[in-house]
Amino acid sequence: MDATLLLDACWEAGIRFYTGVPDSQLKGLCDALYDRYGASGAEHIVAANEGNAIGLCAGHYLATGRPALCYMQNSGLGNAVNPLASLMDGEVYGLPCLLVIGWRGEPGVHDEPQHVKQGAVTLGQLELLGIPYWVLDKDADGEAFRRIFAQAMTALEGGKTAAIVVRKGALSSAAKPDYGNGRAMTREAAAEIILAAGGERDVFVSTTGKLSREVFELREARGQDHRQEFLTVGSMGHASMIALGIALARPERRVWCLDGDGAALMHLGALHVLGQRQPKNLIHVVINNGAHETVGGMPVCEGGLDVSEAARAAKYPCVFRAEDPASLTERLAQAKAAGCLCLVEVLCANGARADLGRPTTTPRENRDALMAFLKEDKA
Repeated sequence: MDATLLLDACWEAGIRFYTGVPDSQLKGLCDALYDRYGASGAEHIVAANEGNAIGLCAGHYLATGRPALCYMQNSGLGNAVNPLASLMDGEVYGLPCLLVIGWRGEPGVHDEPQHVKQGAVTLGQLELLGIPYWVLDKDADGEAFRRIFAQAMTALEGGKTAAIVVRKGALSSAAKPDYGNGRAMTREAAAEIILAAGGERDVFVSTTGKLSREVFELREARGQDHRQEFLTVGSMGHASMIALGIALARPERRVWCLDGDGAALMHLGALHVLGQRQPKNLIHVVINNGAHETVGGMPVCEGGLDVSEAARAAKYPCVFRAEDPASLTERLAQAKAAGCLCLVEVLCANGARADLGRPTTTPRENRDALMAFLKEDKA
């Protein structure tokens, strides 16, 4: 079903504000939203995380008396549970909004391991929260959608938050927005330089999405094993805290956190925790392409994040920025020599090669290899 049908139905029903965090399952909706409203206008805001998006919906309803639409991947329900239960719920303020949720990891549908658990419990979570929901199938036509939408609107008019859960392939869009940012260095090229800068005893923690997939393939291309890295295939925004946990426990090892701008923004308070602890053995690299590229390319919240300034505000002792291979090589050398917590912001293009694969090892195999590596005697 073309996502413009959903947007048109919302407009006719008085839903005039849209917010959320992009999802590959909802790429059709995200492309249609960006094509129609952009990413930072009065009608549409890409939020930092799903909980923030629910807060925006609450404020919009308080000011206008009209519900908003909040889109998210089902993994984002975790970020949204608190405001859904303690703010929107009928036993608290009773603030309605329409949730559109991409159903990753649906039982019986092949998906990546990080989505399996969340996919299995998605509908149960909504039931526990008392949120009525309807599932949009891949073969749903306009008439079937209108029936679902009418029932959801009845719930909203009764003061309830309601959800449309979108199965894989159920939404499409003819819109093809240009999400390019004009930069030349690819994320994969940057990752190759970063891995080459590391030593044999260094540990790499990479964030969720295509960056971890690129790290895996770069190691494979070199004929190397994967014992030095932890591929954070889920838990968006938490890679830096995983890296900090390792760095504090193993101060003799240099730890690299390979982060993304969207992930860092999602839980920005982590920068301040790092800035307070200042582990001397941690180098925090943030790949900044200004986009949620892994899930379709829509720009990150309000045009991006000035990672360098955020790190300075969080009291990182050393902050560097690179925008091409030569400057990245130089900045990494400076960070290694600094002997303190460093932030290296890497300005990259938005995009990845079409044939990028996925890790062929399981998360548990990744865990066991890294833990065995960390137990080895010091060099």
